Amino acid sequence: MSVPFIENGYYYITRFEEGKEHPIHTRKKGDLHASREIMLDVNDLAKDYGYYQLGGRAVSHDNKILAFGEDTLSRRIYRLRFKNLETGVMLEDVIENTTGSAIWGNDYKTVFYTRKDEALRPFKIFRHILGTNPSDDVEIYHEIDETFNTTVYKTTSKKYIVIGSYATLSNEYRILDADNPQGEFKLFLAREPKHEHFIAHGRDRFYIRTNWDNATNFRLMETHEDSTDKASWREIVPHRPDVLLDDVDVFKDYLVLSERVNGLTQLSVRDLQGNDHFIDFAEETFTAYTGINREYATEVLRVGFSSLTTPTTTYDYNMRTRELTMLKQEEIVGDFSSDNYSSERIYATAPDGVKIPISLVYRKGFVKDGSHPLLLYGYGSYGISVDPTFNSARLSLIDRDFVFAIAHIRGGQEMGRQWYEDGKFFKKKNTFTDFIACAEHVAYEKYTSHDNLFAMGGSAGGLLMGAVVNQAADLFKGVIAAVPFVDVVTTMLDDSIPLTTGEYDEWGNPNLADYYTYIKSYSPYDNVKAKNYPAMLITTGLHDSQVQYWEPAKWVAKLRDMKTDKNPLLLHINMDTGHGGASGRFARHKETAMEYAFFLDLAGKGALVD
Repeated sequence: MSVPFIENGYYYITRFEEGKEHPIHTRKKGDLHASREIMLDVNDLAKDYGYYQLGGRAVSHDNKILAFGEDTLSRRIYRLRFKNLETGVMLEDVIENTTGSAIWGNDYKTVFYTRKDEALRPFKIFRHILGTNPSDDVEIYHEIDETFNTTVYKTTSKKYIVIGSYATLSNEYRILDADNPQGEFKLFLAREPKHEHFIAHGRDRFYIRTNWDNATNFRLMETHEDSTDKASWREIVPHRPDVLLDDVDVFKDYLVLSERVNGLTQLSVRDLQGNDHFIDFAEETFTAYTGINREYATEVLRVGFSSLTTPTTTYDYNMRTRELTMLKQEEIVGDFSSDNYSSERIYATAPDGVKIPISLVYRKGFVKDGSHPLLLYGYGSYGISVDPTFNSARLSLIDRDFVFAIAHIRGGQEMGRQWYEDGKFFKKKNTFTDFIACAEHVAYEKYTSHDNLFAMGGSAGGLLMGAVVNQAADLFKGVIAAVPFVDVVTTMLDDSIPLTTGEYDEWGNPNLADYYTYIKSYSPYDNVKAKNYPAMLITTGLHDSQVQYWEPAKWVAKLRDMKTDKNPLLLHINMDTGHGGASGRFARHKETAMEYAFFLDLAGKGALVD
């Protein structure tokens, strides 16, 4: 059962029942001792489908109507449905081909939603009036630039509805008073090349996290809600070259800054007088983040905490008294104790001299003698940071003598925004050589040996795996590439394939000669060679909307045709799922078990460590 969170007078709770795949969403009015109201039993909704994924859930401001999205194909194409929470009856309003989320106006009957085009790009915002035919819905906004996506959301203050247009390197917003959902949206600031900014609202002003004026790691500005042009912006948190301003949560009397320093996350609380302090978790290495915070006028912040050895823990933090109260820690079945495990951070040296962090976790009693199998995980794209968090399934490997390691390679954002910039476009190869350097380092330091070293990555991390085995296949005994983006040139040249146009700001546009040449020089499919490769398992889903299944399929075919070894090369296509894998809580662990069995078989580690 989830920790309850409060919104508009109701406590919302998600729970699972024994043996069931899907959650049951409930709520209680007023206090936690009130009678439980079942909003959605996803097990009932999913019973007729091989795949079922719930999208966003949003309750009207009068607490009477629930809007929710559902995907029954695993293509991330959702239909919107509506349920009367007083009668339990599903309304006749059904809206197809959406992103799965609905945003309510403050009149209790108007919703805004996003539709996708044929390439699955979110490109249009519509307004729907409850009880009317969706075919009569009004198109509010059309994002005509194919390199941009669009979305719609409501500020935490509940005062504004915001339409956002976003590409990798640019943003643009339009705002509307939520009390006047039939009104016209107003442009906040016209988009500018390479200007990334993110807006939030509190009291009578907007807060802007922006990289404007060479603020590579972002700074925080504020402006009155009636004057949003840059000339009116006032700086309240300056740019800092050693601190990445990752996010900002706005409350009535407080701002909460999510910051990243030396690769670690921390939360800074600031009151309206500018006084600030960090939340003290009394640990040196951890991941902290803000949780579900739906109440605007509150002094209690919901936060999450985790480390490689500490299960996910949920706290309430009183921003006024600075009191940290633990509400729940993830329960680990069996005799688990954090005291049985150790973690550490070490650094590899990349070919250009840059130090690359590696986070490791292993069972206590571990001896660095090169005999232990080690699984090295990496991603390294889109500025996504892979933080050192707990994963209970991972214990299955660690308790069988494995070391688990994360390579915090460039292309992510662990060490600040420049870390990302140094792993994209014409610097993308840094991502691959960083990972290879990490693999060489853990073997050199005898955490493992090359006969016991394994690697894994998914999606863009699957591209990483493909590039790495083309360059340094002899470093690894076994590799898993999950839903891998491996036919980069062909895909990026076809703008009808989902996500392609939005990817130009990440990889470059191969319609331009320089980018074509550079991308082709590392694209895994285009660089398969007649040589020995490690044992490999490649996975995909038939309905994958992000990396179409034929990419890994043709990659495997080419590998089988050209490789000179007799190591196993396995292709697994899940015929019911897409990019995210199975939807049920047990079904997804069947896929994990298959992946771990692949590694354990190669390592000869079937039994648990005593």
